[in-house]
Amino acid sequence: MTLASPSRIEPTAVSFREASRYWLELGMISFGGPAGQVALMHSEVVERRRWLSERRFLHALNYAMVLPGPEAQQLATYIGWLMHGIPGGLVAGGLFILPSLLLLLALSSVYAIWGELPLLVSVFWALKAAVTAIVIQAAWRLGRRTLHNGTLLAIAVLAFAGLTLFKLPFPLIIGAAALAGWLGGRWRPHLFSPPSRAGHGSQSAEAGGDGVSAEKPPLHGDATPTPDHARFEGRRLALILLAGLVGVAVPLAVVSGFGGWDGLLATMARFFSRVALLSFGGAYAVLPYVAQGAVEHYQWLSAAQMIDGLALGETTPGPLIMVVTFAGFMGGWNAATASPGSVASAWPLAVAAALTVTWFTFLPSFLFILAGGPLVEASREDIRLSGPLTAITAAVVGVIANLAVFFAGHVLWPEAAGGPFDWAALALIAAATLALLGGRWSVLRVIGVAALIGLGRQLLAGA
Repeated sequence: MTLASPSRIEPTAVSFREASRYWLELGMISFGGPAGQVALMHSEVVERRRWLSERRFLHALNYAMVLPGPEAQQLATYIGWLMHGIPGGLVAGGLFILPSLLLLLALSSVYAIWGELPLLVSVFWALKAAVTAIVIQAAWRLGRRTLHNGTLLAIAVLAFAGLTLFKLPFPLIIGAAALAGWLGGRWRPHLFSPPSRAGHGSQSAEAGGDGVSAEKPPLHGDATPTPDHARFEGRRLALILLAGLVGVAVPLAVVSGFGGWDGLLATMARFFSRVALLSFGGAYAVLPYVAQGAVEHYQWLSAAQMIDGLALGETTPGPLIMVVTFAGFMGGWNAATASPGSVASAWPLAVAAALTVTWFTFLPSFLFILAGGPLVEASREDIRLSGPLTAITAAVVGVIANLAVFFAGHVLWPEAAGGPFDWAALALIAAATLALLGGRWSVLRVIGVAALIGLGRQLLAGA
């Protein structure tokens, strides 16, 4: 006679409605950047709800980290797709960014209309200094985790020099790093092997030591067969690629009808499609490329407005790359208000530009997951490409350091070249950096305190 544990609970199917409700909740509280968002998902999906095992979650995360684009949003898309097919992936990824999109449209409108008020100017003065400190923190922490030998440190320094001193294009930096990692992985693999991550693959969550794991195995565990909808099928892949082609061609044709192929919306669509395909290493890594194009080349917005947009992005949920929504909005607003008498059309054009930028930035992320997911499920035990990925990550450290220099220059010298040095901004940058690195403050706390400092500064000035 076999004795079964009466307390063991078998995994139960999760309804599409229940999953959708969770993805919406996640989209509204997903503060803290990709690390915080992944931690939130892990806590709910793996530990509390038991939708995935630890290994399966990490396998999906590894794939999302290989791809360009926001890894947390792509991870949510992957999990939604694994559980409920293509509709599940679209809903999970879409709801992850929808609250942030709506909030940024509202905040961008407020900024564009009232951004020159003394009170808002003072608040954003403090927020710019806080954002600079946040970028410094990102470079420092990523560097500590990844630059574990002299070769990787050299790649980071060369990437920084290439962007800062020689003004090399961002895609060239990433391509050179990937090539160096591929060659190095073949000739000196020990130099390009990423440090082991705690808990990666050594122990299945299903066999974990806690009581919950023993009582309720995950719905998609290590040994759970791949669902039929997640298996590779040539016809399904062809249909997804065809839908992706339509998703690019039709909106591009529509926006080209407003201003032509070289008009504002069509140019934004093409530029931010390139941004989407080159955004390896997270938002901080691709923002220098966005700044090169949107600020310096096309002059859709100023450097000061770009930093203000990052400050807004830091205060809203969702992936930080959503700052491109603000960049698109301000690009449309600035273009509409450049000529006298065109203020009435500014908001519709600004919203159209923001939606265009958001669509073309995030569409590739959905395609990567829906098209590549079955191949990833078929190769759960074969994760490679560590050499190129390690080298790209090292280069990203230099790229983020370049972004810190770019922001610091505009914060500390707010006027044109030769303007006065802002010592108060330097003190605020130093204090925020110490709070983040030494005091372990959260990004949201630093942003909140900085906003209060800016508010107090204006109140004292007006007293």
